[in-house]
Amino acid sequence: MRVTKKRLFYIIPMLIIVLVAFLYYENNAISITRFQASSSKLPEAFDGYRIVQLTDLHSKLFGRNQERLVSKVKKLRPDIIVVTGDLVDSRRYDAEVSLTLMREIAKLAPVYYVTGNHERSSGKYMELEKGLNSLGIHVMRNKSEMIKLGQGEIRLAGVDDPTFNTEADGDVDKISGFIDTAMQETAGADAYTVLLSHRPELFAVYMQKGIDITFSGHAHGGQVRLPFVGGLVAPGQGFLPKYDAGKFVDGQSTLIVSRGLGNSIIPQRLFNRPEVVLVELMHANE
Repeated sequence: MRVTKKRLFYIIPMLIIVLVAFLYYENNAISITRFQASSSKLPEAFDGYRIVQLTDLHSKLFGRNQERLVSKVKKLRPDIIVVTGDLVDSRRYDAEVSLTLMREIAKLAPVYYVTGNHERSSGKYMELEKGLNSLGIHVMRNKSEMIKLGQGEIRLAGVDDPTFNTEADGDVDKISGFIDTAMQETAGADAYTVLLSHRPELFAVYMQKGIDITFSGHAHGGQVRLPFVGGLVAPGQGFLPKYDAGKFVDGQSTLIVSRGLGNSIIPQRLFNRPEVVLVELMHANE
């Protein structure tokens, strides 16, 4: 059947509306991804311990007072919430939008936070940290602490993004130095260790340091994802990044990479909706 000009007059606007709706959905519809991580090192008291991860918000707003995002987190019943960097965006800096989220999720569970590269490049990080501290957020700047539950305990450590290290050369040396500093506060504790670090491409360092599970972001899921291929490009990894999203296990070390929530240089996500991650820790018998 021949398409007449009159039909085109209706079809083209409809296609445009569908396309705009699809792109909006891809950028704003929050998905939930669930993983389990098991280890014989994990104390039995922490079996079923629920960690919710948020990352790369880039000052994005999800409804009034972040209510859509907060509602998603609340339904997951987290024991703790971890935020792994780029809470703000250096190009569209809006601390209040980011702090609103932190204020609301702090009502749900203890919140642990580490910096990303955008906190550094914004030039306004100290102002942001002051706001976070006022909300009771655990700001983990190259530090660690023990989390106790029943008769067991685990170590939670957090490190700054490598861009905050102006002394060492190269990201490997920079993050390695930060991890060493972080562990000094809990030195001697042979505990299951959770690390918060913005950069997934440094997984080899986390393994070398004996980290049991690392939470990271930064890759934005590759920004655009293709079926059977994965993410197309990620900072620090280039095209077809290895650590774009998901769970990676190498030996005794696990890496969780969240696709994140917001955008930065590239304003559109494609087949890569904003993501909240839930990890349930499981005690495994030897």
